[in-house]
Amino acid sequence: MYHTSVMPLEVSQYLVNNMKGLYVDCTFGAGGHTFYLLNKFEKIKIIALDWDEAASNRFFELREGFNGKIVFARDNFRNIKSVLAGMKVNKIDGILADIGVSSKQFGDLKRGFSFNSNVLDMRMDKRNTLTAKEIINSYSSDDLADIFYKYGEERKSRQIADAIILRRRRGIISTALELRDIVCSVKRCDGRINPATKVFQALRIFVNDELGNLEALLSDVPKLLNQYGRIVLISFHSLEDRIIKQDFKKNVSDGIYKLLTKKVITVSKEEVYSNPRSRSAKIRVAEKVSNA
Repeated sequence: MYHTSVMPLEVSQYLVNNMKGLYVDCTFGAGGHTFYLLNKFEKIKIIALDWDEAASNRFFELREGFNGKIVFARDNFRNIKSVLAGMKVNKIDGILADIGVSSKQFGDLKRGFSFNSNVLDMRMDKRNTLTAKEIINSYSSDDLADIFYKYGEERKSRQIADAIILRRRRGIISTALELRDIVCSVKRCDGRINPATKVFQALRIFVNDELGNLEALLSDVPKLLNQYGRIVLISFHSLEDRIIKQDFKKNVSDGIYKLLTKKVITVSKEEVYSNPRSRSAKIRVAEKVSNA
């Protein structure tokens, strides 16, 4: 059975404007959104991207069930323009991106995204050479503090960075568990959220250049969409949402986009109950109205 992704109904309602159109799922993952869309709209076709090897393996395990309606490329969505050019595709009818880490990635302790992992990696694409372990063990206190503050909005970034430097005197920090304990020595738990959450978020974003990838995608979308084509973006924290909101605002001001919702779309109470990790998800939608 396929994995059901966040807000599939809302995604389908806003993304598909051409019932025979060509769409790009920039974050194939376990195939949840792609399966949902293909089951609901029988005549659409999808180009799926994902840079995670596990997602690539998942696609090839399931490809026979797609009946030739999907093409897959293992690549970063920041390269969407070159990927489509390689397929001789000039224009598409819609783009979907579900930004962030999937439940499967969190659940795989070998990836190092979880607080309980015995590794310190956090790469979404193992072809990337930079790991969280290298950052934690080689970056200066100032650089660590900047990463934690900029990408995690961590108020105690300086104290946590200093604690990491002090711990490094005793040897290499090799696991997520060790890093979690260091952060927890500085920050007390004041609720259900782990004190190390913001530090782990910051490292993951930095290792994978997630905000840079998003900005690159957003810059290419207006050139790739057909007129009246749509972009649907799902984000999970304020840094991503801020970038998306500002990009949409600029394109609306320039007469290229129109917004399809007055307010950001959030998850229903029913979905949060069945999938607690979806609680912070937000959808923003825009439609291309001008080819200028």
